Amino acid sequence: MVEETFGENEQSSARQLIDLALTEDLSTVGDLTCQALIRPEQRATVQVVARTTGVLAGAPIGRMVFAKLDPQVQWDAMRKDGDCVGAGTIVANVSGPLRSLLTGERTMLNFMTHLSGIASMTRIFVDAVSNSHAKVLDTRKTLPGWRLLEKYAVRCGGGTNHRMGLYDGVLIKDNHLAAWTESASIAEAVRNARSQVLPTISVEVEVDTLVQLQDALQGSPDIVLLDNMGVEMLREAVALRNRLAPAVLLEASGGVTLDTVTEIARTGVERISVGALTHSAPALDLAFDWSASIAS
Repeated sequence: MVEETFGENEQSSARQLIDLALTEDLSTVGDLTCQALIRPEQRATVQVVARTTGVLAGAPIGRMVFAKLDPQVQWDAMRKDGDCVGAGTIVANVSGPLRSLLTGERTMLNFMTHLSGIASMTRIFVDAVSNSHAKVLDTRKTLPGWRLLEKYAVRCGGGTNHRMGLYDGVLIKDNHLAAWTESASIAEAVRNARSQVLPTISVEVEVDTLVQLQDALQGSPDIVLLDNMGVEMLREAVALRNRLAPAVLLEASGGVTLDTVTEIARTGVERISVGALTHSAPALDLAFDWSASIAS
């Protein structure tokens, strides 16, 4: 697996969320428990350890959390994002003032367990279609404010990002077609959309019947989204596409699960979008383990 780049866009998004998270936890007062019990001069070393098997994502954010809290904290990464980890794997060694370690623990874990959970679920879906040509894609079903980071985690798991938002791709859905009054033709809607955007913008249209697919293909979209079609209908859709417009990509979507994704991939579609990657991924269990005695 090629290491995924945690770029400037992801860093900017992480900084905003870290600021928000620390404000939620500390307000203008700080960590009252640490102030009451932990002496400022106390120092310690802890390890971030995986408790279960999965795929790591968000390690750079762990470093950023502690850098924001206290520049004295040292984060030594032992694993990188995209790595598979097992129970007992040490992800990072973290050393510094004990107050800062305890204050940042939960914020750091909230980021890393959530993003690693998304990467882990994505890897399972990707492995399930590994014997096909289909790519596993995410959707816009993300937590507000978290989209760049959640889609980064999908890439860490080997998945492919769909459009980031409404601004970087056209996706004509059933409600758009219902509201568009110029024509009843899906192909005409595709051609009209194409004329309104730059040539570099992808134009995709959603259909849920083979009749609609045949209509849509006449407009030469880049992608047709096949919504909630069963496996047999998907096979027929692939055959129809191959006959009429072989350059158009087909994307299966709607209720895709681990129980169905392998069979869907075998139909010949090139893309499978899975909302569950971001909206239903369970957190990966990561924890703080003390690795050195607390020192004054």
